[in-house]
Amino acid sequence: MEILTSIRAWQVWRDSIDPQKQVGLVPTMGALHAGHRSLIQRCRRENDICTISLFVNPTQFNDQSDLENYPNTFDADCRLCEAEGVDAIFSPEYGDLYPDDYRYRVTEDEVSRLLCGAHRPGHFDGVLSVVMKLFHLARPKRAYFGEKDWQQLQLVKGMVDAFFMPVTIVACPTVRETDNLALSSRNFNLSQGHRRKAAAFPRLLATPAPVEEVARLLEADGFEVDYVQDFNGRRCAAIHCGGVRLIDNLPLGYGDGQ
Repeated sequence: MEILTSIRAWQVWRDSIDPQKQVGLVPTMGALHAGHRSLIQRCRRENDICTISLFVNPTQFNDQSDLENYPNTFDADCRLCEAEGVDAIFSPEYGDLYPDDYRYRVTEDEVSRLLCGAHRPGHFDGVLSVVMKLFHLARPKRAYFGEKDWQQLQLVKGMVDAFFMPVTIVACPTVRETDNLALSSRNFNLSQGHRRKAAAFPRLLATPAPVEEVARLLEADGFEVDYVQDFNGRRCAAIHCGGVRLIDNLPLGYGDGQ
């Protein structure tokens, strides 16, 4: 497994790949968990070459303390990648990936203003900008994203369509803990008590009731609620638990027994 930390080293490695071989990419910010493992495994199955990016992207954080508290498990991430047969890890420095210091960026003016975008100004500019850079550098046939980040998934798909990018976006189901909490790198920051409490989030989100009632139930259970909204066939929500921001979504009708 190659671990490449500069743009030039990555480009040399990427250019060495047989053009007939299909390359898959799993873009991540590290702090890998079983959800990421499922993306890697699917990428490994469906492509000749499996690549992953490990880069905590500062441009998508609107809160400096959130960036500083984002978990860093690089050594463990590398061990997981090697165990799963990843061919190459791309882990650049900020200055290498943003030589313009983020003067140029990708902006979407509709979906990115809703849901998480309404509470995290500029977040999706950072997401789309770094994903476009990674796509240009990795030139993947397929890229793998989890459905937990539903809004992000729709925006990445929209960007690929808008810019005629030759990559297929593969949506992968959300992986959950045994108590149904969606796996997230942010879960590492939950205390034991708040981790137990967080299990109520997906349970209450599945309540078959209007979004206003679901938000009231979450607040009554002690969560700080950013939003509960129906969007593009999903009921989406973001809450704070013990100072940690968690997001989730379920297909509309899930609470009716689906």
